[in-house]
Amino acid sequence: MLRVSTERVARGLIVGALLGVAILMGSVFCGAQDSDGKKAVKSETDLPRFSYPISGTASELLVADDAVFLAFARKVGADVDGLLAGYAIDDKATLRGLLGTKVDVQLLTGDVDGGLATLDKVRDLEEKPQTRVSSGLITREILKAEKDSGAASGPAFQAAFAKEFKGTVDGLPWAAVQDRVKQSRAQYSTLTPDVLIGSVKASMDPAVTKTKSLDFRMAQSLVLLRTVLKDRYPVKETIVNTLAAYIKTNNAAKPDIWAARDVSFGSAATLTPVLIGIWDSGVDTSLYPGQLYVDPKPGMHSPHGLAFDQQGKLYNGDLQPLSAEQKAFYPRALEIRRGRNDMVDGIDSPLAAKFREDLKTTPPDQLAAEQKTSTFLSQWMHGTHVAGIAVKGNPAARLVVAQFDDGIEYLPFAPTVEWANTFKADFVQIGDYFREHHVRVVNMSWSDSQSEFEDWLAKASTEKDPSVRKQMAAQVYAIWREAVEGAIKRAPETLFVCAAGNSDSNPGFNGDVPASLILPNLITVGAVDQAGDETSFTSYGTTVVLDADGFQVESFVPGGTRLKESGTSMASPNVVNLAAKLFALDPSLTPEKAIALMEKGADASPDGRRHLINPKATVAMLQSKTP
Repeated sequence: MLRVSTERVARGLIVGALLGVAILMGSVFCGAQDSDGKKAVKSETDLPRFSYPISGTASELLVADDAVFLAFARKVGADVDGLLAGYAIDDKATLRGLLGTKVDVQLLTGDVDGGLATLDKVRDLEEKPQTRVSSGLITREILKAEKDSGAASGPAFQAAFAKEFKGTVDGLPWAAVQDRVKQSRAQYSTLTPDVLIGSVKASMDPAVTKTKSLDFRMAQSLVLLRTVLKDRYPVKETIVNTLAAYIKTNNAAKPDIWAARDVSFGSAATLTPVLIGIWDSGVDTSLYPGQLYVDPKPGMHSPHGLAFDQQGKLYNGDLQPLSAEQKAFYPRALEIRRGRNDMVDGIDSPLAAKFREDLKTTPPDQLAAEQKTSTFLSQWMHGTHVAGIAVKGNPAARLVVAQFDDGIEYLPFAPTVEWANTFKADFVQIGDYFREHHVRVVNMSWSDSQSEFEDWLAKASTEKDPSVRKQMAAQVYAIWREAVEGAIKRAPETLFVCAAGNSDSNPGFNGDVPASLILPNLITVGAVDQAGDETSFTSYGTTVVLDADGFQVESFVPGGTRLKESGTSMASPNVVNLAAKLFALDPSLTPEKAIALMEKGADASPDGRRHLINPKATVAMLQSKTP
């Protein structure tokens, strides 16, 4: 699916409210065993699927009485324990997700000592230094307060939590946690039971209505949300006030390293026009006059590139058409997004105040409907935002649009082999178009995995058995992966740049495409913030070889409004921007040479985890060798 920002329910300091939960799933495995007798796990698809039949809806189960919910939670916990005992899982992100669910069950069932011990294991598995210092913070302090007070609620518990939480928060290193603390305070300030219920109505109830069951991913999510409702919401005011005080005491902004590294070309006189492909949800091309490629023989498609509808049919357009309902809601969606952004940034604006008030007063059913429309509009805006980043400061840039709807989890029909093969043919056409029209660099700020096709099937099909859905998804995914890889191979002189993903995990283990692919003309990009520090959301791994600014990056959305967005989706076009400038200066560069230049010009962090692009240094290196 398209990945615009870090909107998700996450553990530790950050708990999203209106948002979906990204927790890894597994699949049926019959394979080798390690020396301990455990089944070896080489990828996300090597873990078993589980299903939990329920009566009613997920949103009803979320607020059910303790006896009903704890019976469900214990089943989920038993499956987690079985996975940990029976499978040799080397992927730390997967282990963190499983152990996080184990902690949730321990919290709900009153296993204080067990929960604290599990939290220590989660912290030891954290791979990002700045994440490790705050790992499991809120849950840990709740468990410690229960242990200190001998109670899970009431005045003594509240006092113990306030003391524990303040002591721990005040000792956090500001430089490492400031952005996450600000986001957490903002999200907790809008947290209400109605917000949680509305989120579940939007993200889980449609699938449960069809299958009368929850899959493992949804079950993990629901257990987490129950802890938010039962254990975190009661201490919400303490969390918000403590974090607000900590921010006020320490509020020194991080330095911004990117302005000093920027390169902008003032004139195209000495530059070669360079075609930049935006393979995404479409582009509002009216915003980029003078920076558009015009095909002299467009045929049945737009003169600016290709566009395919949800069924894979070619049509003439640069941006997906909106329904009347979506058009009417779009101004409201922008208002919501700007208010949320201001709130997260700590800006006390009228839009931020309205956003908070609306979340508190809007009924769950309305929140669910608005979330569904907002989800579509987020991916609809995505390509236009990406395009603005890619062409910034480059008068030689010419945009080429390759548009399709990659919000696959939300399409209203179930995927089939025939559907996948249609898009395989479409992607052949896209690859050929890039090659034949000499597109030099293409941005791909999207990624798909087999588990996402399973999510789609869970929501859109009537198949109840998750193992069967796994088999169906594997067929479609194999075609999709081959289609993406084949398109890139069909344009060997084009550099493809893709986003690593925002799930704080390894795209290689997850099987994300294109981020897990290894090809000579493909590069995968991770996200860092304004100071060059690794973001909490960015994915990582052997295929992620460059990092760029992916934190609150400003660009256009359809209609001309400028928004700041965060995600590896924003980091990837920053690398495209640099590559396009290199091609404009020296059109003889091959994709491999451009990658080598950017890697050589990048600055590696002392721990070797990050390789920050340095446009100024990289352009200077090229120019020093160019007559």
